[in-house]
Amino acid sequence: MGDASRIADYARTIDDTLSPNSLKVLRKRYLKKDDSGNVAEQPSDMFVRVAENIASAESRYGATPEQVAGVAHDFYDLMTSLEFLPNSPTLMNAGRELQQLSACFVLPVGDSMESIFDAVRDTAIIHKSGGGTGFSFSRLRPVGDQVRSTQGVSSGPVSFMRVFNQATEAVKQGGTRRGANMGVLRVDHPDILDFIKCKAEGDFANFNISVALTEKFMKAVEAGEPYELINPRDGSVAGTLDAREVYDLIVEMAWATGDPGIIFIDRMNRDNPTPALGEIESTNPCGEQPLLPYEACNLGSVNLSKFVQYAEAGPAIDWDRLADVVHRGVRFLDDVIDVNEYPLAKIGELARANRKIGLGVMGWADMLIMMGIPYDSDEAILLGEKVMGFIQAEARAASAKLAEERGAFPNFAGSIYDVPGGVPLRNATVTTIAPTGTLSIIANCSSGIEPLFAVSYVRTVMDNDRLIEVNPMFEDLAVKQGFYSRDLMGLIAEHGSLLGIDAVPEEVQRVFVTAHDIDPVWHVRMQAAFQKYTDNAVSKTVNFPNEATVDDVRRVYDLAHELGVKGVTIYRDGSKENQVLSTGKTAKNAQSDAELRHGEIEPRPRPSVTIGRTEKIQTGCGNLYVTINSDEQGLCEVFTQMGKSGGCAASQSEALSRMISVSLRAGVDPRAILKHLRGIRCPSPAWAQGGKVLSCADAVGIAMEHYLEWIETGSSSVAVSKSTDGLDNLAGACPECGSALEHESGCAVCRACGFSKCA
Repeated sequence: MGDASRIADYARTIDDTLSPNSLKVLRKRYLKKDDSGNVAEQPSDMFVRVAENIASAESRYGATPEQVAGVAHDFYDLMTSLEFLPNSPTLMNAGRELQQLSACFVLPVGDSMESIFDAVRDTAIIHKSGGGTGFSFSRLRPVGDQVRSTQGVSSGPVSFMRVFNQATEAVKQGGTRRGANMGVLRVDHPDILDFIKCKAEGDFANFNISVALTEKFMKAVEAGEPYELINPRDGSVAGTLDAREVYDLIVEMAWATGDPGIIFIDRMNRDNPTPALGEIESTNPCGEQPLLPYEACNLGSVNLSKFVQYAEAGPAIDWDRLADVVHRGVRFLDDVIDVNEYPLAKIGELARANRKIGLGVMGWADMLIMMGIPYDSDEAILLGEKVMGFIQAEARAASAKLAEERGAFPNFAGSIYDVPGGVPLRNATVTTIAPTGTLSIIANCSSGIEPLFAVSYVRTVMDNDRLIEVNPMFEDLAVKQGFYSRDLMGLIAEHGSLLGIDAVPEEVQRVFVTAHDIDPVWHVRMQAAFQKYTDNAVSKTVNFPNEATVDDVRRVYDLAHELGVKGVTIYRDGSKENQVLSTGKTAKNAQSDAELRHGEIEPRPRPSVTIGRTEKIQTGCGNLYVTINSDEQGLCEVFTQMGKSGGCAASQSEALSRMISVSLRAGVDPRAILKHLRGIRCPSPAWAQGGKVLSCADAVGIAMEHYLEWIETGSSSVAVSKSTDGLDNLAGACPECGSALEHESGCAVCRACGFSKCA
């Protein structure tokens, strides 16, 4: 399990100091394994592997072997202090056969069959290497437009998105999860209405989607005027739409499904550092990294919770140490560019020509708590601007110093920095606020610039055991101030937050606010504060309670445009019975079922003739066809067919339908069966007929409900989804460990095992 003498040479041992959850995630996802799948290195081995591999880039700039070894030691200390961590692909792949160290890629999709399928092929290669991809489909001609070469008509961007979605489904990303995609369409594309609604059809489980809003469109929204649709084939005007009606549709669909997000494309191009190379069209899957076609970016994050020092005057930020870590982090990320094995030659060429890096932060909520500052306060907003402004300035200074040593990035000439008196920089961009779901688990800190998800919560594990987990900072404070008790922790978990709990001092309630305590406006204000001093963009989720209205979402979108952010992702809580991560607000009291007879119960034989009907229901796995049949004694069987898909989704649906059929013919009340099916959720819910389909099991329950109403009344009008109040996570259960997925930083992350839906 690693070379002990070699590790000892690096002095700091980290293996015994990491949190249990950090060790669990590292062993599952990051540490090298042997041919039998057994973990073959300790965390300290991993950090040595990464440090030595990245530091080897120094030799390209004249460093001696002794100097390279010194840099490797420095990088090891930087990471094992947990003050800085590079993005996941770097930790996973550096010093190993794959050596693909980037997570973010954007590919072009041109208006020809050749270009489209070249992009599909390139997407598969990138996903196989462990990366995620973003695309703009805005160059594709609209539905029904003429195709001269075949004398046919175009099927439009949405139809080709299905091709990318299916290709993604076929490639197992990095051997551990499906790839993630971002699909972007300009708001002035003639097919924009179909695009806005496409996720409601349940066909794009592997896509996040965002509408690229122009300033011209936003002015038309404000004025209540129509705007022009432009055919990308020839630039001609293809019609007009009412801007407010389109904007309202975007808001309504985001309220209902979480998609589409919005990006302000003109703002992204305003900050494009190399406009001579082309326009930015898309971002990576989480929305925080605007990139040119064939660009990639290497990311890393500074753990802000490590830079609060305590003195007699109270807690303060150690600015000198923060500056030092920023400079070392910039050097680390610049070295990553040189040792990275990019999945496509074109990507490698452009990455080395622009040398974009993205240094960001995590542990922001922890820093605020340690300093006694509520997240939803003007003081927090001002401190956010100060911290990110400082990081931006120091990162630029570090990049300028590297430019003196190694030269400016090759495309510096003609860039926005190439002006009289301009300072040469080594990197076209230096800062990004990226998702840090799994990194923050390793570092044992809060994620990105997100507030706490919860202070105390109940985790349901095997056999329905309920474990109470408490934020360690809150637990320590409660013990020190003398108000700690297990009963209180349980009450907080049931209540969902500290607010209104008399046993918790009011000043503690104010500091330990959670994502669901905070008015969504504060999410946008915080995002805007960090965006002011971020070269690229800020990954942030604006969380809404389930009872939020469409107008609440519209208010956030309006504010985002007003405050100058580059994009917005919103998430409105759904509901779920028997969820893994829960508070009392979302947990329903258990209802006892009518007891069934125990003993030897034989189902009656299947009759030779039955009557029934088949219903098609959209699920996150595709279209599910549910056939329900009856005989003279009532419901007797259920069959399911999973559209064009196969694999586990189809086989498990078949197994479920067989067990239902056996139960029905054994005399079990159909309503007792459907009660257990409704509300079950998988990681990819879908929206159909105006409501949510939470899983294939939920879809079967829906079909049974419809069938029962049909035979009783001759029609069916049962709502697709059920709803409960409180704090539920629409992302559902983790597909790998069953824990709840949290929506944060534009992604869905499992804090228990480190699964991330985004690359």
